[in-house]
This record gives sequence, C-alpha cells and structure tokens, in this order.
Amino acid sequence: MSCGHAYESLSLSPMELPFNFTKCLVLCLCLVILQIQIKGQRGCHEPERMALLEFKALLKSDGYDADHLLPTWIDDPRSQCCSWERVACNHSTGHVTRLSLSNTRQFDGLSMLDEENVWLLNMSLFNPFKQLRVLNLSFNGIGDWTDDNEEVSTLEELETLDLRGNMLSNRMISSLSGLASLTNLILARNQLKGSFPAREIIRMTKLERLDMSSNSLDGSISKQGFLYLSKLPKLKYLNLRSNLIGNKITKILGKLSSLSYLDLSYNKLEGSFLSHELLNLSKLEVIILQGNLLNGTLPVRELMAFPNLQILDLGVNNFNGAIPPYMGASLSSLKALSVVRNKLTGPSSIQGLCGLERLEELDLSENRLEGKLPQCLQNLSSLRLLDLSDNMLVGRVSSSLMAALSSLEYINLGYNQLEGLFSFSSIGNHSKLEVVQFVNNNDKFEIVTEDSGWTPRFQLKVLVLSNCNLNKITNAIPSFLLTQKQLRVLSLSHNKLKGRFPGWLVANNTKLEFLSLRNNSFSGQFYLPINSSMNSTWIDVSDNQLEGQIQENVGKLFPNLLCLNVSRNALEGKIPTSIGDIRKLEALDLSSNNFFGEVPKGLFAGCTDLQFLKLSQNGFEGEFFSSQYNLSGLRVLRLNDNRFTGSLSNVKFNSNSLTLFDISNNLLSGKIPSWISNMTNLSILNMRNNSFEGDTQCAPFSFRYVDLSHNSLSGTLPSCSNIQDIEQIHLQDNNFTGGVPTGFLNSSTLLVLNLRENKLAGSIPNLIGMLSSLRVLLLRGNAFSGVIPKQLCQLKSVSMMDLSVNQFSGPIPLCFDNITFGKMEPHLMSISEKSTHLDYSIGNYKGRNLLKRDFFIEETTDGSILQVEIEFVTKNRPSSYKGDILNYMSGLDLSCNNLDGEIPRALGNLSWIRALNLSHNQLTGSIPTTFGKLTEIESLDLSYNRLSGEIPSELTLLYSLAVFSVSYNNLSGKLPERKAQFGTFDNSSYEGNIFLCGLPLERVCNPGDESPPTPTSSMPREKWYENEVTVFLGSFIASFIIFFLGVITVLYVNPYWRRRVFWHGEELIFSCYFCVKDFIFFRLRDLVSRLCHWQ
Repeated sequence: MSCGHAYESLSLSPMELPFNFTKCLVLCLCLVILQIQIKGQRGCHEPERMALLEFKALLKSDGYDADHLLPTWIDDPRSQCCSWERVACNHSTGHVTRLSLSNTRQFDGLSMLDEENVWLLNMSLFNPFKQLRVLNLSFNGIGDWTDDNEEVSTLEELETLDLRGNMLSNRMISSLSGLASLTNLILARNQLKGSFPAREIIRMTKLERLDMSSNSLDGSISKQGFLYLSKLPKLKYLNLRSNLIGNKITKILGKLSSLSYLDLSYNKLEGSFLSHELLNLSKLEVIILQGNLLNGTLPVRELMAFPNLQILDLGVNNFNGAIPPYMGASLSSLKALSVVRNKLTGPSSIQGLCGLERLEELDLSENRLEGKLPQCLQNLSSLRLLDLSDNMLVGRVSSSLMAALSSLEYINLGYNQLEGLFSFSSIGNHSKLEVVQFVNNNDKFEIVTEDSGWTPRFQLKVLVLSNCNLNKITNAIPSFLLTQKQLRVLSLSHNKLKGRFPGWLVANNTKLEFLSLRNNSFSGQFYLPINSSMNSTWIDVSDNQLEGQIQENVGKLFPNLLCLNVSRNALEGKIPTSIGDIRKLEALDLSSNNFFGEVPKGLFAGCTDLQFLKLSQNGFEGEFFSSQYNLSGLRVLRLNDNRFTGSLSNVKFNSNSLTLFDISNNLLSGKIPSWISNMTNLSILNMRNNSFEGDTQCAPFSFRYVDLSHNSLSGTLPSCSNIQDIEQIHLQDNNFTGGVPTGFLNSSTLLVLNLRENKLAGSIPNLIGMLSSLRVLLLRGNAFSGVIPKQLCQLKSVSMMDLSVNQFSGPIPLCFDNITFGKMEPHLMSISEKSTHLDYSIGNYKGRNLLKRDFFIEETTDGSILQVEIEFVTKNRPSSYKGDILNYMSGLDLSCNNLDGEIPRALGNLSWIRALNLSHNQLTGSIPTTFGKLTEIESLDLSYNRLSGEIPSELTLLYSLAVFSVSYNNLSGKLPERKAQFGTFDNSSYEGNIFLCGLPLERVCNPGDESPPTPTSSMPREKWYENEVTVFLGSFIASFIIFFLGVITVLYVNPYWRRRVFWHGEELIFSCYFCVKDFIFFRLRDLVSRLCHWQ
C-alpha cells in the first residue's frame, strides 16, 4: 500500500479507527522514509565531498580557473555536494552516483592535442565514490594515471566510463580491465593504435556498448584474441568509426554474436561486401559502412542474412550499377537507407525501393540516377526524410506523389534536371514538414506558390528554393511566407524576384540564422527591422537593385553575424562604424556599389575574426594601409578599383593567413614591401595598374599567381629558384631590362608568362621548352632578337603565343604544328580564374533522424575568385579576354619582326586556332593551300610581306573568318569567289597588290590576267625579284658605270653638246629658284591676309 492510499484511508469515522491501526503504522513508516529521502537530498558523505574538493584543488594547482568552472564547490560544511554542478546523488543513500567532469581544463580542439597539455590524473581521487555509476572524464587531455593501475578497479559499481577526447594509449586500457561492472565504455578520440584490444577488455563481461571511434586501430588481432572475444557475450553496440581498419575486422566481428549495432564507417574496408563471417550476426539491426572503398553492385542478397535490419548506411563508397528491383521485397524491415555519394545508375532504379513500406528515411543523393520519380514512391507512407539531390533525374515532380507522402519532414530534390511546373500547395497539408530544398540545374523547372485557396499547415525551419523560376509569371515573393514564424534558413536566390526588400521576413522569423536573396531584382531601401533575430549569422542580398545607405546601427542589430554580403547593388554612403562591433564577423563584401570615403579604423579593431574583406569597385579613398589597421587575421583582401593612396610600408601583417591580396587599379605607390616574403600561405597577388616603382625581388614569385603589370617597376628580372609552384606571371607594361631569367623557366606548373611591353632583350633561352604546362606566352613589344627557337615547339599545350613587335629574324619554325593552339584537352587546367577556397557550412537542422544526419547548407564566397584578364591583338585591334572565353581563345602573333622565308605548310594543321597574324615581316613564297584547313580561324593577317602567287580558293571554306588581310604583297591573279565570308571583305583586304583583279577591286580580270597554273615541285615558280641579290646588285652597278662613262665621253668629244647641257642646267637651276621663291612669297602673303581677317 502506498503512502497516498494510507492517508486516504484515514478519512473514517471514529467508530472505524480501532480497526485501522495497521494503516496508521504504514503512514508513520512512509513519513519516516520521506524524511530519510529529504535528508538524503540535502546531504552527502564527507569522504566524497572531500574528494570533490581535492579534485578542484588539483585543477587550481595546474593553473586552471576552477572557481569559475565549479563555483558551488566550496569548502563549507553547510554546502552539500549533491547540489553542486556536475554532481548527481542517490536520493535514498546520499552517495554520489554520477560525475560529469568533461573538459574541466577548458581546452579547445587544438590545444588539447598539444603534448605539453597532457594531464596525469590521480585516479585514487575517485576511490571514495563507492556507488559511482557514471563517470565522465571526456576532453581533458588525460594521457596517463599517476597512481597504481589496480586502484581503478575500486569503482565496483561503475557502469559507464566516458574517456573520449583524451590522449590515452593502448597501455592505459589494460588498467581499466578491473572494472568488471562496466556496461558502457567510451574511448573515442584517443591515441589507440594497432590491433584490437581484446585482451584488455576480457574481464568486462557485462560490457554492452563499446565506442573506440576516431583512433588508429587497424583491426588486426592475435589468435588468442579470438578466444577473448567470445567472453563478451553481451556486447550489443560496437563503434569503430574513423580508424584504419581493413577487411581483417570481419573475422573479429564474427565472434560477437549479440551485436545489434555496428559502425565501421570511414575506415579502409574495400572490395565487395564483407566476408561470410559477418553473416553470422543475425541480430544486427544497424549497419553503418559509410566512407570506405567498397564497390560492386549493392549486396542485397547478402543483406538478407540480417532479418532484423532497420538502418543501413552504405554512403560514400563506390557501389555502382542499378538498384536491384527486388530490394524492396528482400529488405522489408528497413526503416532508414542511405547510399549517398556512390555511383548508382539506371533510369528506373528508384522503383526497386517502392516495396520498403516501413521506410522512414531515404537518402540517395550524389549518385547518377536517371529517369523520372516513380509514382509508386507514394507507397512509402511512413517516409519522413527524402533526399534525391545531386542526381540526373528528369521530368516533372508529380503533385499527387508529393501530396501522398504526408509524413514528410525533410524534402531535398535539388541539383537535378527536373522540368515542368510544380505546385507548392501539393505539400501544404504536410503538418510535420520542416525542411524543403529545390535547387535546379536548368531553366526548365518552375515552382508556383500562388495557387488560390491554400494555407500551409507546416511551420518550416529550412526553405531553399534557388534557381527554380519561382513564380516565373509574376516574379512575386511567395505569400505563404507571411505565415512562417520558425524559419532558421531561407534562400530564394537566383529567381528574378521583384518588389521592395522584404524586411518583414526578418521581422517575422526571430530565429532566422541564414538569409540569402542574392541575384534577384529586389529594389528600394535596404532596411533591416529593429526586432531582427539577434542570432542571424548570414545575410546575403547581393546582385539586386537595392539603394540608399546601410543602417548605422546594423552592428547592434546583428551582433552575431558571420557574413554580410551586399555586393553588386546601388548602395551608397560610408561604411557604418557599428560594423566594427560585430565581433564574430568573418566575411564582409561591399563590392560593386557606390560607397565612398575612408574605411573606418574601428572595423579592424572590433572585427577580430575578419577573414574575408572585399571593398572593390567603389569610391573608397585615403590611406588604407596605415599603422592603425591590423590586418593580421585576413585570408582574402580585395581592394581593387578604388582610389586608395599611400604605400604598403606601414601595414601590419602579423600572421601568414593571407591567401588572396588584390589591390589592383588604385593610386598606390612606393616600392613592393619586404613583408610580402613573410606571407607563406599567399596564393594570389594582384598589384597591377598602380604606381609602384623600383626593382622586384624573388618574394612575389613564390605564389601561384602574381600580377605586377602596368606599374613603373624597373631593373632586371630576378633569377629565383623558389618558383616551382607558380602558375601565372603577369609583368606587362613595366620598365624591366635584360633577358628572361632561367629561374622563370624552371616551373612545370607555369600556365601564363606575360612579359609584354617591357625593355627586355636578347634571345629566347632554349630552356623555355621545359615549361611543359604553359598555355599562354606573351613577349610582345620588347627587343628580343635572333631566330625563334625550335624549343617553343615543345610547348604543346600553348593556346596563345605573341612574339610580335620584336626583332626576331630567320624562318618560322616548321614544327609549330606540334602545338595545340586551342585544342582543349581534358587534362589542361583552366586559366580563366584563380580562387582561394573560403567556404562556410552552417548546420541548422537537427531533426529526429535515424541516420544521424544534420542539415547543412554550404555557401562559397565568390569574392575569393579572381578573374584573369589577358590582352591579345586579334581582328586588327587589341582585345581583353577573360572569363570562360579565355579558356577557348587561341592565337599566334609573329607580326612586326624580320622573319623571312616561306610560310610553313604545316601551319595549316592548326585547325583549332582562331587568330593568326604574320604581317609586317619579309615572308616570301605563296600562301599555303593548307590554310583551307584552319576551320576555326576568325582572323588571318598576312599583310606587308613579299608573298606572291594567287590567293588559294581553299580559303573560301573558312566560314568563321571575320577579318582577312593580304594587303601590300606581290600577289597576282583573280580573287577567290565572293561567297560565304569572302563576300564581306572590301578593298582594304587586298590593296597594295597591283596584279590582283576581280571584285571587290576595280581592276577587271581579262583572259590574259588569269593566273598561271600553280607551279609544281618539278617546275618551280620564280620571279625577277627572287633571284640572288648579289647577282642583281653586280649587274646593276656594272650597267650604271658603263652608262656614266659613255655620257662623260660624249660631252668631252663634242663641245656643242657640252655647252647645251651646261646652258640647260643653268636654266633649270634658275627656274627652280624662282618657282620656290614665288611659292613661299604667295603662301606667306595669303597667311598674313588670313590672320588679319581673323583679328
């Protein structure tokens, strides 16, 4: 009988009291028990209290702030330890039963791994706790015990021991073997190595849960170890995640017949499914093999050996092929299935899962599944999580299918090839729905939310509708969002939505953490309400039409922001000083607006965590780089296209975290600072178009990308030995002298070498052939001389080569057809953009899920991408190439040199080249007919040479040709037929060739003007001007001497002719004199008359 019932039984009449004496005794006994319980709650045993105080004193002696961590642990007899934090007691006995001493030394993840922080713990401190059942010592950096190992065994009632996150070795596990009462042992994230510690845990016969994840165990075991494992009959839970375990582990696991939970994820398992030993574990309910090297088709038949299987995770492996059609019938007990990030294929694979009617979670994301969503998925009426993202699914999303899955909490169909119209109202009645993601890869999918007559029953936490033509007809923001009050993540980016900035979204959802409205057409003032969520960490409204100024109090409204991106709008004004109050701010992008003024000094004083700062393309001015700015934590700094002044000599960079540094297109001056050599992690350096001067050292060339072009740098280029990893060098338009240093030619990774418009001279070194990865070589506008070396032909990956405006001589190398010149190979790296990775992942959804899968949204800060720009003369004008077109542009420019000889026929094999310029040289011979194979060419310039013969009719097959010039040569014959592109060329393409005829020239072709047949190899074509120059000069001089002596002889013999010649000579001199005199006189008179008239 309970005390309550005994009390109720006392409500009797006086006549009944003698008969209830027994009941009164029961009531008294209950009161005594209650008093004991109350006393037990108020007190604790003195030895245990003293042991706790001794533990606190140990922390203090090691220099830790124990008073802050354990404020109620005080040495006062009136203070009962059962009420202290981290302590729990048995209410009946007053003994301590639970101690939660996790991270008592307050380490972060990195400092805990420092060997200097190893803690030698005195385990005898816990001897007084005779009834201790749970002891948590996780994340304390424990590396060893200070006392005898046997003393650990005094905790005879200990059931759970949590030692995760320490530095325990295999030797320490043996000291725990005396804890025979343990049922739960957690040794995750320690320093366990080598074989499985079967011997060390042999005496823990009651052990049910064992967690040794995140160590370095390899899974091997001795023969004796197999016998030990058979003495763990109760072990049900085994977690060996993130070790170095191979396939040998299966032999060990076969002995653990009671296992129901097995986690071998992120190990080194390989091949097909595990061996037959595993098939003996018929009680398995959970199998997690994620993150291994398993391959082959899905092992459905093998998995049938586990009739109770409920959770199966085979994600992040190499399984391929289609999902077997019998999988649904074979594994009917499954509740959760994940095969994420494999290589599954097949147009109807998903249909094989329609028989899994108990399934609650299905994740097939990041595969190669094709086809449409099968309608039979509506059989999965218990489905709560559906993730089919990152596949190749096509077709429409059936509204009836989605409506039938009424238990859904999580939907992700993003990154597919879906088409057609999807009505959002079809999931409006899903009252449990919390997460919805649709991010499409094409422009054929459309989501409509403005159906009339529906009101959502859900309260979403995560909504991502990106690039899905949201309300394409009206471009209106979804009105159902007015009813949502629990949103934590909202992304409506890339949808062309219009209207005023929806500040009400921020006001209604006070838990909002992530907001992305980028790349829409929102207009008006960028105003954030005063009652905004204080927990917001990410706000991105870039690529809109917002205007006005950023609120001065933005830092007060969002003190926990990690990222603020308002780039590519029409905002103006100065940077609010309150941004400096956002202590946790990591990324700030204000680029491509109309901001002006100086950058506030408090920005760097307050934002101590700032990693990414992009202020480019604004009107900022002043000396950004002053001693008052501490830029030590930055990883990306982009200040390009402003009006910043001053030098870099005073800037503070106390760390080497910087990876991208872009100050191009400003008014900076001075010398390149020496501190750049300290930036060991710097990858991209862009200082182009400033006024830097002086010479340059090797430091800038140790990075992957360096652009110092359009400055006033001088001196010789340094010969550096530490540039093996550089990819792009841009030094255009400076005053460098000397030759190309051999250090520049010692990099197998170099993609771009741009030395245009300097004062470099000498010949091209033969070592240039070692640049095996080179894609772009620009030497235009220097004074290089000599022959073009054949070693250039070894640069087989080059797509753009400019050797123009130099002093090269000799013939064009015959081997240029070895170079790709635009033929893109799969292994060639992109040169259009360089980036450093600055990704942010925000976990925002921790729903009830069997796969232990949290929601993550990943965003890449695109401001860390630097767009490469290269100048190249084509179509008779200088052009700048950037973006994707740079990867496909190709050209060869040898113009304005002293090259001679014939044009190699092999150049006609450059079928991918888009621009070829051989003008302003001394090339001879005919135009090769092989040029008719230059099918991709857009610009062909052969002007100002000595080419002869006719223009090959094969050139009319060049349908992409837009600019063509053979002017000022010695070409003859009839012009090609005016068809295709040749019908667009005018006289300027042919002028300076007096023997050419036909349209568009005025000279009409006559039968006698037809060009003679093309000479063959047996009948070479010769012209008078192609004879030997020495023979021609000799005959000319001899003829002139004979003529001159003949005239002198005649004048000497005949006096009459001599007088006539002298008389005519005098007349000619006087005539010329008066003619010049009259011309000058009349011109001066006319000029004076005009001046007077003007006055």
